[in-house]
Amino acid sequence: MSSRRKFITLIGGAAAAWPLKARAQQPDRVRRIGILSAYAENDREVALRFAALGQGLAQLGWMEGRNIRFDYRWAAGDAVRMRTYATELVNLNVDLLFCNSTPTLAALRPATLRIPIVFVAVSDPVGDGFAASLSHPGANITGFSNFDPPMAGKWLDLLKQIAPNIVNVTAIFNPDTAPHSLFLPSTKAAALTYAVEFVTARVRNVAEIESAIAAARESGGGLIVMPDASNTVHRAQIVALAAQHNVPAVYYQRVFTASGGLMSYGTDLIDQHRRAAGYVDRILKGEKPADMPVQGPTKFETVINLKTAKTLGLTVPPALLARADDVIE
Repeated sequence: MSSRRKFITLIGGAAAAWPLKARAQQPDRVRRIGILSAYAENDREVALRFAALGQGLAQLGWMEGRNIRFDYRWAAGDAVRMRTYATELVNLNVDLLFCNSTPTLAALRPATLRIPIVFVAVSDPVGDGFAASLSHPGANITGFSNFDPPMAGKWLDLLKQIAPNIVNVTAIFNPDTAPHSLFLPSTKAAALTYAVEFVTARVRNVAEIESAIAAARESGGGLIVMPDASNTVHRAQIVALAAQHNVPAVYYQRVFTASGGLMSYGTDLIDQHRRAAGYVDRILKGEKPADMPVQGPTKFETVINLKTAKTLGLTVPPALLARADDVIE
């Protein structure tokens, strides 16, 4: 079943819970929403995120097949494809555009100044020039940021707690799709605090990912998998290579840990998609994105995979286990 069909199935059951008043408030015209996803159509985690968006919209009276229509484009981590699909969606003359990463927003922004855009999981909307300010973004763009400055320190803290003997840490990211200008300085500063050498590895394909992880192993280091649409797309390979080379790694999303990664700390993106439904609803009812503040992350989660820790020969400190939001055994 495709992600789109899963999405429709997951939110379909919510229709019965619509308040009659909410249904009556919606206009007769079917509204069209263009969705530009940085990920692949068959990505189960992404399907869950879009299901949360759909459930939020259903609670507000919007349902595909009744008063909204979704047009999807799946870029699967390809920056060129993102730009092509952005133009396609704008040419469909949709009522609203929705995207789920920094590179997808970067593709949509130059494509239209007219169609409202709601984003999630964009790390630095002001620094990257998407918004004039967080309180008053201006133009046609608003949404939800997924970065909080203490995150970088948390990644280093987790690594040093579970693998105290590491002497350096390698951060991997694809420079074409990662918001590295935001994350690198704060991660480098955190590395100084923890007295470990900080190494960056720019990786554009699986071969380069394997070389970076192998080098981390040779130097007795740990791995930080940076927030990056490309890393998410290649998560199965990254997790497998970290295990193969016996490298302790920390990730930015729980989906890596659920796939066998050691541990993760980051924003709850299912929650962000659910919250974004409110912004979509308000814009479709006439509010201007320019006047709607960009919201930061409010829900974070630490996830630890005990099975992977044992495989790597690592002992998870009891204090760390106690603070984890979820432990996979």
